[in-house]
Amino acid sequence: MLQTIGVIGLGVMGSNIALNMASKGEQVAVYNYTRDLTDKLVQKLEGQSITPYYDIEAFVQSLETPRKIFVMVTAGKAIDSVVSSLVPFLEEGDIIMDGGNSHYEDTERRYDELKSKGIGYLGIGISGGEVGALTGPAIMPGGDKNVYEKVAPILTKIAAQVEGEPCCVYIGPKGAGHFVKMVHNGIEYADMQLIAEAYTFLRERLGLSVEEIADIFETWNQGELKSYLIEITAEILRKKDEITGSPLIDVILDKAGQKGTGKWTSIQSIDNGIPTSIITESLFARYISSLKEERVLAETILTGPNEGQQNLDKNEWVDYVRQALYMGKICAYAQGFTQYKMTSELYNWNLPLKDIALIFRGGCIIRAKFLNIISEAYKVQPNLANLLISPYFAEKSKDYQNGLRKIVCEGVQSGISFPCLSASLTYFDSYRTGISNANLLQAQRDYFGAHTYERRDVEGTFHTNWQ
Repeated sequence: MLQTIGVIGLGVMGSNIALNMASKGEQVAVYNYTRDLTDKLVQKLEGQSITPYYDIEAFVQSLETPRKIFVMVTAGKAIDSVVSSLVPFLEEGDIIMDGGNSHYEDTERRYDELKSKGIGYLGIGISGGEVGALTGPAIMPGGDKNVYEKVAPILTKIAAQVEGEPCCVYIGPKGAGHFVKMVHNGIEYADMQLIAEAYTFLRERLGLSVEEIADIFETWNQGELKSYLIEITAEILRKKDEITGSPLIDVILDKAGQKGTGKWTSIQSIDNGIPTSIITESLFARYISSLKEERVLAETILTGPNEGQQNLDKNEWVDYVRQALYMGKICAYAQGFTQYKMTSELYNWNLPLKDIALIFRGGCIIRAKFLNIISEAYKVQPNLANLLISPYFAEKSKDYQNGLRKIVCEGVQSGISFPCLSASLTYFDSYRTGISNANLLQAQRDYFGAHTYERRDVEGTFHTNWQ
């Protein structure tokens, strides 16, 4: 009997995707360049309909036509290598799906190359980590819609399910799926950094214990801040180190890594004039964290504020932190969805923003309660310029901006670094300012470079002889 789908790349994500597919009734062929990972998966099988292959031609020939091949290998040259090794054995109408974190421009290049050969290519964003891959991730497929429809029955089955709906929807043409996943990761970077800054204020300024902060995050996860990242933060803070008995968080080295997608998000926004300052600051926060040795030395040389700190009412200021965190999250998601909107218009992708918010509700890392509200905002106003001006979030910002201002000001006065909370407040205040100081910038540019300027009162382009 021929297999219904094939999976190439049997690391943790690929193996779990294969197991997920098999558990949903698919006959799955699997292949890995090195035999060890294939054997490792085989040892875990308990009657699942997964058949291992150790030769790529035999793997391809085991699949029913049109062949459907899901690739889960490292982004970059590894994807190109897999595609090159598959093409000689494929026929017109066969489909390759790249489920890795490929850059969307690489996906578009591969799409064009394979389309010329009559082979379908889908760039599929997958979010949810190894658990999501096994139990149901959020899935963001991009490519030709008619190609997607041939694999949709499988993808919608293996996706996370929320209120009876799969967290999988056709995103758009060519590289749109991987683009949406890329920006999802940028939002994730910002969300994580905002939470870290909230934790820092609670611990360093309010002097709360790790256990007390875990209680606070658990409480927050019962309300409007309810999300996967808030939930796991509480669990992380509860974890004890087996060696010292101390909270594990206190023995983890404060150097954060990153795999590139956050950087790609910032670069794409900069290239296209899209303001994503919060996302970019979260990336820079990771970069500066990597300067651990320099920071330890600088701490012995550089001093912070000399003024004594006044005592703060803990209950009052814990609620200010909650408000600040919610405001920061609103602004970060507003930036991410603005990047979706502006890029969609740039490339004529027609990204379904209300559906993107809905598929993020399950499986993925940024799943959160307020994604339902975001989806509703775009349902009511499909061309909404920015989430901040939707009625719900405009009202929330009216209520919560005071908390954000208090936390940022107190943090600055206390010498605590708040890159993303500060960037959130700056973004909010910049966006709500009808007349900015950019008129002075334009005058300066015209003075030293004759770059010209426009006027508020008369149409046209002008230049002044300033000297």
